[in-house]
Amino acid sequence: MGDSFFKKENAKKKAKKQKEKALRREDRKTNNNKGKTLDDLLVYVDHQGNFTNTPPGERPEEEAAPIVAPKDDTPEETQRTGTVISFFDQKGFGFITDDLSEEHIFVHSSELQHPIQERDRVTYTIIKGPKGLNAQQVSKLPNA
Repeated sequence: MGDSFFKKENAKKKAKKQKEKALRREDRKTNNNKGKTLDDLLVYVDHQGNFTNTPPGERPEEEAAPIVAPKDDTPEETQRTGTVISFFDQKGFGFITDDLSEEHIFVHSSELQHPIQERDRVTYTIIKGPKGLNAQQVSKLPNA
């Protein structure tokens, strides 16, 4: 007695999967990384962020391009003045807008010498924190 249609289709699918599996196995054998050294497997990044196979010391264009450190124009531990733009009493932090640079500087309630509110003029010192600039020793300016 002959096989049913579904049995024939399943046999065809199974044979096709076996062929694909054999092809993948052969491809892995021909394109393997065995026998390559570590230097062949390393990839370097040049000064423009592109991938390259040459190490950093052997690139001629890298010597021509000077490395410039970013300018840090905010000196540490300087007395500054600013305006409180937002302060969250429940959360215990807020932000001050610096008068000179117009930057937003983070302030925590533990650094307050006097209670502050929004739109208060304050004096403070700037320190660098892990996430940016922080205000320290914040005190309210007397109303003039």
